[in-house]
Amino acid sequence: MENNRKDHWEAVYDTKQPNEVSWTQEKPFTSLDFIRKSNLGKSAKIIDVGGGDSKLVDFLLEEGYENITVLDISSKALERAKKRLGNNAGKVNWIVSDITEFKPVISYDIWHDRATFHFLTTSEQIKAYGEITKNWVNKILIIGTFSENGPLKCSGLEIKQYSEKEMENNFSESFKKLECITEDHLTPFETKQNFIFCTFEKIN
Repeated sequence: MENNRKDHWEAVYDTKQPNEVSWTQEKPFTSLDFIRKSNLGKSAKIIDVGGGDSKLVDFLLEEGYENITVLDISSKALERAKKRLGNNAGKVNWIVSDITEFKPVISYDIWHDRATFHFLTTSEQIKAYGEITKNWVNKILIIGTFSENGPLKCSGLEIKQYSEKEMENNFSESFKKLECITEDHLTPFETKQNFIFCTFEKIN
C-alpha cells in the first residue's frame, strides 16, 4: 500500500504543475499565522509534513526561521521545491518518507501538516500518525485537514473528513486544543475546498 501511495504522488509531481493541482496556495496565510502565534521564536524546530513543493518554506525562510524540515513521500516534489529555492535550499532539511513510516531522529517544536492527515483513512494509519506526534512533538501541533464540508476525494484518492470534535479526540491523549477554525481554500481552478485548521499544545 505504501508503495502504491508513493508511486501515486511521484506521478502527480512528475506530470502536473502547481496550477494544475488543487492544493496550491500562493501564500499560506493561515499556516503562517498559526506558526507565528506559537511565539516560539525563529530558532524553533519546525517540520512541514507533506510539504511537497508548498511555498510555506519560502515564507518561513523569508521571515527568518532557521530550523526548518520539509517531509514528503514524493522525492520529485521536494526536488521541485529545492530547485525553486535555489541556494536557500541548503538552509532546509529535506526528508523523503511516508509519514506512517517516518522515524524521526530529533523532536520538533512545531509540527505543521496541511496535506497529509486527511489521506490517512485506516485506524492503523491514524494511530501510527498519533504515536509519532506524541513522541516527537515538543510543543505545538498544527493540522489543516478537510472538514465535514470539504471534498470526499483529493487527487483521485479517498480522504477522511473531520469535525472539530473528532480532531480534538484524535490528539487529546497528548495535546490540548488551543484553537480550530474553518476556511475555504480557493483552488487554482476557482473551486472551493473547506478545511478545518486546528492548533494544539503538548500536555507535559
